[in-house]
Amino acid sequence: MASLVALYVTICSVLFIASKMLISFLLYKRWARKKRIIDNSLAGGKMVIFGCNNKLALQSVSPKSFLGMLMGLSSKDVIGAGGYGTVYRLRVGVGDDCCWLAVKRLNRGSAEMERGFERELEAMADIKHRNIVPLCGYYAAPHFNLLIYELMPNGSLDARLHHHQQQQQQLDWERRYRIALGVARGLSYLHHDCIPAVIHRDIKSSNILLDHRMEARLSDFGLATLITKPGGSHVTTLVAGTFGYLAPEYFDTGRATTKGDVYSYGVLLLELLTGKRPTDESFLEKGTRLVTWVKEAIEDKRHLDHAVDQALLPLLPANHHQLRLVFSVADKCLDSDPANRPTMAQVVNMLDQTLIIS
Repeated sequence: MASLVALYVTICSVLFIASKMLISFLLYKRWARKKRIIDNSLAGGKMVIFGCNNKLALQSVSPKSFLGMLMGLSSKDVIGAGGYGTVYRLRVGVGDDCCWLAVKRLNRGSAEMERGFERELEAMADIKHRNIVPLCGYYAAPHFNLLIYELMPNGSLDARLHHHQQQQQQLDWERRYRIALGVARGLSYLHHDCIPAVIHRDIKSSNILLDHRMEARLSDFGLATLITKPGGSHVTTLVAGTFGYLAPEYFDTGRATTKGDVYSYGVLLLELLTGKRPTDESFLEKGTRLVTWVKEAIEDKRHLDHAVDQALLPLLPANHHQLRLVFSVADKCLDSDPANRPTMAQVVNMLDQTLIIS
């Protein structure tokens, strides 16, 4: 009996030691792999920091340290993911000198991924506007590319409107109006003040981020196109963008213009007004869509109030006139004829006038 107990203890001890050795080996392999990735990236990589609020904190970090911090992130640090890559939340520095960044990792290997990285760099490198997310820098490596942005602490408009019921109450009418005006100003800057002009091509609520003051910031310029001629366009054989926000003429011609951004902005306005996504299941079940549903409500003014987000109904009497005017702006942006849609500069003027009138 004693010999059996001794044998059992010996086997358990051997298995325990073996498991510890296996774990240590796997941890070493993981560390070695990360080190190899970092060393390979440093060998052929280039890190560039632009001027932004976090410039000093970033410049104090070496490329190797930056990549090491990135490799130490896990799934809990992911704040966005899609076909373009993964976006991580990353803290750089310590104490008063620390800052939070949003780092978008784009894997290399396809021509489209390379073009997306180049488009975003080309569009964002010289842009500085209070309603556009600042690009702090980038890192180009053999196997992946990194785009480094300031982190917007209040997340996306999509999350605020649709995912967090307790947070939705924070989006009162005043905040929604300010967000609408901020997006309009950002787009107006891209269309009218940038040389060459920039067509965003993917305006939607998940690409509108909110800073610490709940001000709107345009993000994700992976589909952006630069237009060198006034009134110019970009022709593509592949439809790019997000269903529900795309202008109808884009499906027919494949031609992206600033008026396509205006249409997408009109859909975004309806999303702010109604609290519904353009692809809401209730519309799909009825064989309609958000734009058609609201246009019918606008034509029948008695039913317009039924289109307003339920969360805004208690505030409806005080903001009734302003709400109707914003519905009218959205209707103009969603005109089926691009020539009849206003420019984003005109939209900004209309929204400013709406604020004065109300």
